[in-house]
Amino acid sequence: MDSAAPFTYDGGRVDPGETQNVRYGVSETYLGDPIRLPVTIVNGERPGPTAFLSAAIHGDELNGIEVVREVAHEWDHGTLNGTLNGTLICLPVLNVHGFVAQQRYLPIYDRDLNRSFPGREDSTSAKRIADRIYRNFISPCDLGIDFHTSTRGRTNMLHVRANMEDSDVARLANAFASNVIISGEGPEGSLRREASDRGIPTITVEMGEAHRFQRVLIDRALDGVRSVLAEFGLQPTDVVHWPGWRTVIGNAGEKTWLRADVGGLVDMHHESGSLVYEGDTICTITNPFKTDTDEVTAPFTGLLVGVLENPVVYPGNPLCHLVQLNESTLRALEREQSPVDGNT
Repeated sequence: MDSAAPFTYDGGRVDPGETQNVRYGVSETYLGDPIRLPVTIVNGERPGPTAFLSAAIHGDELNGIEVVREVAHEWDHGTLNGTLNGTLICLPVLNVHGFVAQQRYLPIYDRDLNRSFPGREDSTSAKRIADRIYRNFISPCDLGIDFHTSTRGRTNMLHVRANMEDSDVARLANAFASNVIISGEGPEGSLRREASDRGIPTITVEMGEAHRFQRVLIDRALDGVRSVLAEFGLQPTDVVHWPGWRTVIGNAGEKTWLRADVGGLVDMHHESGSLVYEGDTICTITNPFKTDTDEVTAPFTGLLVGVLENPVVYPGNPLCHLVQLNESTLRALEREQSPVDGNT
């Protein structure tokens, strides 16, 4: 059997069979004190792929933090170090500045770290941070999963975003085994797009809402991670999950954000993950006196991937993210969401 190689980064080395917890400096405060990124590196005794798991690239998106921490610290590392084929790079909090402030963006001129990759060492603060993360912990990898939640005031059902026209990325997205995959390159400067464009297949997993841990979603995401590790041979197991049904949403005609035409208070009639039919009332918007009511209806039959949580809107604010389903997916979802009869 071939021997595994050490994992090295600027200032450190993790030998095969070792696990290290690292606080890696990525920037400094106004007082010159270091801003350190928490990183756990699990290097298996056997050769294999190197995969990264990252979260909180937006500092208020917390669900993914717990996914990455549990993989790093609650999985059986005694067994893992003996059976892991390759290396896991666990990055639970990419945006340390934003996490400390509990806000989405870097407090440094309100920059979005997820528009700053792969970074540049002589550029803005955001790009310098992105550069240090990318060069040391992303560039050595063969694949990656970046965990997100919806922004403040909205929530998402668990789904994957990936460039399904890239066969390597598609393999990774399918292995994660979510019901919904939204296909697209991703924005320029985003971690998944820049890594994928450089030969490191990477997907985004969207799950839930900001500022909280949601245990059901965290557990589903952990199943997805196990499935990916099995698919790519990091763990010698054939436990690959199948979600029961799946839809891949591609072009713009298959999805839409419904937006408010009036300002007011929103009564949302469906949750994220709900099936709605063309003409169904998704929500109603009323003024403070309830004398004016605006009904927002589904323009087509589809699945609510994301919905508003904060029940106040201005005209133009997003209300929900609706995706269209093909006939076979629609029937499978109808069976899943119908009451269970006594013969089942």
